[in-house]
Amino acid sequence: MVYYQYNFAWLAATCLALLVSQPTRASELQKKNDNGTSDNAKPAESPDTKHPQRDFYWAYALAMGADWLQGPYLYSLYQDEHGLSPGHVSSLFTTGFVSGAASGFFVGSLADKYGRKMSCVLFCVLYALSCFLTMVPVLPLLFLGRALGGVSTSILFSSFDSWMVTDFKKRKLVDKGCDLSRTYGTMGTINSLAAMASGVVSEGLVRFTGTKKSPFVASAVLLWMAMQTLWCWDENYGHTTEEKANNKKKNDDAKNDETPPPSQPSLSSVLKRPAVLALVFATTMFEGSMYLFVFCWVPALQAVQKTEGELPYGLIFSSYMACVMAASLTFNLVMQRRLLKYSRLLVGLLVMANFVFVKLCGPRDESVTFWLFCLFEACVGFYWPCIGYLKGRMIDDGNRAKVYSMMRIPLNVFVVVSLMLTRQNDGFMRVFSICSVCLTAAFGAVWASTLTEAVP
Repeated sequence: MVYYQYNFAWLAATCLALLVSQPTRASELQKKNDNGTSDNAKPAESPDTKHPQRDFYWAYALAMGADWLQGPYLYSLYQDEHGLSPGHVSSLFTTGFVSGAASGFFVGSLADKYGRKMSCVLFCVLYALSCFLTMVPVLPLLFLGRALGGVSTSILFSSFDSWMVTDFKKRKLVDKGCDLSRTYGTMGTINSLAAMASGVVSEGLVRFTGTKKSPFVASAVLLWMAMQTLWCWDENYGHTTEEKANNKKKNDDAKNDETPPPSQPSLSSVLKRPAVLALVFATTMFEGSMYLFVFCWVPALQAVQKTEGELPYGLIFSSYMACVMAASLTFNLVMQRRLLKYSRLLVGLLVMANFVFVKLCGPRDESVTFWLFCLFEACVGFYWPCIGYLKGRMIDDGNRAKVYSMMRIPLNVFVVVSLMLTRQNDGFMRVFSICSVCLTAAFGAVWASTLTEAVP
């Protein structure tokens, strides 16, 4: 216990030091003011005004907090309070991933067509309903709850990003001291803080109320709060009415000029680009490995445990999240100076994650296993803002939510197939081996795409 307490304290102190040294919007605005020497230059916005992305960050924090609150006690609620068999529990988790894969075919298209803001509101409604159904010990309703949870997760990881990137470009937030790369880094930090806070809050709620249903009630409350903030957002779409009118005008002009009009790339043309395909493959392999890690880290650590008593899982989880946060904060510092291309960073992350799983497949002790897991979580902390920026730059606004949701289809299929291997004894070792092979292939795909196409 003392060993893990010491490690968490050290990691938390590192996060605090990195947080203090972060670049800020105020500093960027000051630079713009200092550089605006021309008499005709438009003065930059005052740093004292409201942050233009505050409403987005707040809603995103509440949404991620609601998601993280459910994680620690979902399995235990099913098995301990509802009395379900391990087979039923496994089927429920599989249902969530399958519904997430199936919904990828339509949630993005609907968000692009009817609005990303409304899609985010729908996420809050569906996920809250999923929370309430999860608390009812009736098997059909539990399966319905997991299905709604899978759909909600697809919306969470497609519509929020899509809305933010389009809004960033539409309002020209670069002129207001914002930076897309730093925005994704901040989102990673928010996600880590939400995860750490949710772990502590969920444990406190369970101890106070005596039931493992309480975190799900709290999650529904956060979703309601997020929905109130979402109503303040401006709506944005895939191809807006204004864009369609402009395209029609260009088509009419092109007929008169006998020159082909410019057109928005179709979904098929976007997905045929080698760089985008490599990005989809890397996303599937890395995020799939991340989800599998969630299922495997506990038995893997138990298999090499040398310390007496039960492992402090909450403290270990908080240490992992501290690693994610530290990496996200480091990402902001590194990429602010544009020390390397984002695609090169992604290649490096895939190599490092592969190294972790290769080492996990060999002989190791408890301490080495813990720090290998921490290293992988640091890769996760770098990965989220990196992949978010790449998708934001490489995918057209008109198809953004659609492509984002489609990218999650192979991811969910990969996780479902891989989880079948964990039903046997020592199955996590097979999972680690598969992750290593897949990450190697992803590294090759991304590296090859950078040689044939200009990737940010």
